[in-house]
Amino acid sequence: MFSFGKDLSANSSYNHLLCLIKFTSCLNSQNQITYTSCMLRFKMSASSAAAFLRFTFWTLLISPAVSLTCSTQKFNKNQVFSTCIDLPYLSSYLHFTYDSPIATLSVAFVATPPKSGGWIAWAINPKTTGMVGSQALVAYKNSTTGVPVVRTYDISSYSSIVPKDLSFAVWDKTAESRSDGSLVIFAKIKVTADLAASGKINQVWQAGPGVGDGGMLVKHEFAAANLQSKGTLDLKNGHTSGSSGGDTTIKKKNIHGILNGVSWGILFPLGAMIARYIRAFESADPASYVVSDIGLRHWSCRLGNRS
Repeated sequence: MFSFGKDLSANSSYNHLLCLIKFTSCLNSQNQITYTSCMLRFKMSASSAAAFLRFTFWTLLISPAVSLTCSTQKFNKNQVFSTCIDLPYLSSYLHFTYDSPIATLSVAFVATPPKSGGWIAWAINPKTTGMVGSQALVAYKNSTTGVPVVRTYDISSYSSIVPKDLSFAVWDKTAESRSDGSLVIFAKIKVTADLAASGKINQVWQAGPGVGDGGMLVKHEFAAANLQSKGTLDLKNGHTSGSSGGDTTIKKKNIHGILNGVSWGILFPLGAMIARYIRAFESADPASYVVSDIGLRHWSCRLGNRS
């Protein structure tokens, strides 16, 4: 025999759990007050559990696109672009608008240099993937004035990285610094006829620690993120992908870990509680089995697809 305190708000989670654990004793209780109190608490527990399940369900259904960081970014002059992408490496973001009839690409590339005084770069490689052969827009802060500037670099090799005109027309080149330490490159680019016909370009992005005399860029790190910061940009559909599919690997691993934590740490124990205690209601049998079976099948399929 057991009873509950009068203060329903104090230790509510503990009381709800206690009620579930001793629910069978509650049903067998001859004390009408105790029985009624327990039934009330059980209904409250069931309501809380249902609300939690709905919250978890809709949270996991939300597309990753909804949580894009780039969608919340604003620029000093309120420039607006039709598409934005959270690039998979180096905490970088690309905003762009492609005007297909005139083959003009307007871009805003956002990234943070690894060190104060460092540089960021976004490039198009007209022929292949990777940095060598790419036509790059590089931004850094002027060492004297502290004002961010944009320079163009034709990267013919790793040993020759100096300011140079690009192989295609580029104009309206500007840069801005942000309060979080990141830099932004703005530019308009004339997409060459062959790339315009395919509707895709090979993009490369990078960030380095410093700039030497004459605009000589200090080498960036050669960590995995630096080496994989490249991919194909679909100008028409606004999608980006890595050359070997590596751009989504980290995201998939994160999703896998989160979903496994939710499933084993929350949903599995909750399912066991539902199967154990809802059976106490004759009207719920075999509903408890059906609910737990459907839930198990649904989440098994969902976890399998996600991971």
